[in-house]
Amino acid sequence: MPVCGVVGIVAKSGVNQSIYDALTVLQHRGQDAAGMMTFGNGRFNQRKGNGLVRDVFRQHHMDRLVGNIGIGHCRYPTAGGSSPALAQPFYVNTPYGIALAHNGNLTNATDLMREVFQADLRHINTDSDSEVILNVFAHELQKIGKLRPNHDDIFAAVEAVHRRCSGGYAVVALIANYGVVGFRDPHGIRPLVYGKRQTERGDEYMIASESVALDVLGFQRIDDVQPGQSVFISASGSLHLHQSAGQVDIAPCIFEHVYFARPDSILDDISVYKCRLRMGEALAKKIIKTRPDHDIDVVIPIPDTSRVSAQIIAHQLDIKFREGLIKNRYIGRTFIMPGQSIRQKSVRQKLNAISLEFKDKNVLLVDDSIVRGTTSCEIIQMAREAGAKNVYIASAAPPVRYPNVYGIDMPSANELIAHNRSVEEVQELIGADWLIYQDLDDLVASAQEGNPAIKRFDCSVFNGEYVTGDIDNNYLDELHERRKDTSKTAELASSHSVKHESAVVDLYNDAT
Repeated sequence: MPVCGVVGIVAKSGVNQSIYDALTVLQHRGQDAAGMMTFGNGRFNQRKGNGLVRDVFRQHHMDRLVGNIGIGHCRYPTAGGSSPALAQPFYVNTPYGIALAHNGNLTNATDLMREVFQADLRHINTDSDSEVILNVFAHELQKIGKLRPNHDDIFAAVEAVHRRCSGGYAVVALIANYGVVGFRDPHGIRPLVYGKRQTERGDEYMIASESVALDVLGFQRIDDVQPGQSVFISASGSLHLHQSAGQVDIAPCIFEHVYFARPDSILDDISVYKCRLRMGEALAKKIIKTRPDHDIDVVIPIPDTSRVSAQIIAHQLDIKFREGLIKNRYIGRTFIMPGQSIRQKSVRQKLNAISLEFKDKNVLLVDDSIVRGTTSCEIIQMAREAGAKNVYIASAAPPVRYPNVYGIDMPSANELIAHNRSVEEVQELIGADWLIYQDLDDLVASAQEGNPAIKRFDCSVFNGEYVTGDIDNNYLDELHERRKDTSKTAELASSHSVKHESAVVDLYNDAT
């Protein structure tokens, strides 16, 4: 499963609107599909489907999503396709009735899927590792064998999940009649935070992928869910914490700060906005050191993620900052779009140049990162067509040379423009007059300054060092096959026959 947005809420009144609002705030984490599961009157109520949050949920769906407990999810398409069957949350009826939403990727999903079928005697309906982690959790909770589990039983099941599952994952799960549990992998690769909102009826709690979702809904951020930690919020509204993984080694994904997270979020006590400011400061110093006699006339960000870094670069260089590229906000994020031709067409639909800001100028374009190079190549050509004299480009991140295996559906290594290429070769391929990248040490320092307690980050897309220690060439070769653009496009084409799924699920067991 790719980088996604997850949310779980336990409240004193209906949660459907709050979950909807939270998903719209987390929409930047996934624009392909959305889903919600609530629990009320002894039954699960579900709505999920392809599309943006605003398109999936209509008023008549919201009317049916009753209950004071619920979870939600938004996602973008991956090598696994874009079928509505892959939209989350997933659910199982036994034990108790459990629904689950997941952000990340299990690196041992193939072995686990076989194990779940052969040893746990559970059936997996899709190829999603999210359904795998749901069935592992459900099996471990069922093994405890209690008619009415308490929070210690739920934490024991999560402990077993950590023993069996490898990779990066942040999970919210709704257990019918009992509450919502959230947990995070022992490295804390994918983010998860929780907070509280005080109402006249009592305290309400929320777990979400980013703190900005808490802010917008009026929840006070309490803390990040720590690596290997579990947070359980009972149906009655009591909060319980437990360290469920015996050995933790925090290494959060640094690409969250580069690209995915909103700048107004705080992840692992690091302000994303401040981190991007420091990234810009470090890159400006490198520009001055590398080209003290530069002839840059104007700095222009490639919207939107690079804007914060670009502003500080312009300030440090004492040159003009201009918005020379205007974004159509109804086009999705291009590097996660399936198919090279779709991405190339999308860049032109997504951005339009203001010729006055380019004409007869030496322009420094600033981007958050360069992945395939598709966007950079098209934008550089747009800048030249708009009359730029010279087009320079600065990347706030180092060269992306390796695939991500922890939930970012980046292309395989062969599709990454910087893989096995020098900076000069990349510069020539994208058609820039000059290309400069951030140094990895400076990127890490930019994040680490926000929280010195974090000694390392997952920087695998830049250095090929996978923090879970279980990634070899065979795994990467299999990943390459799954992520081929041809297979993605075929799977997407075959998924258009079904659009949405709605359900009301009665729980004919102890939860009724």
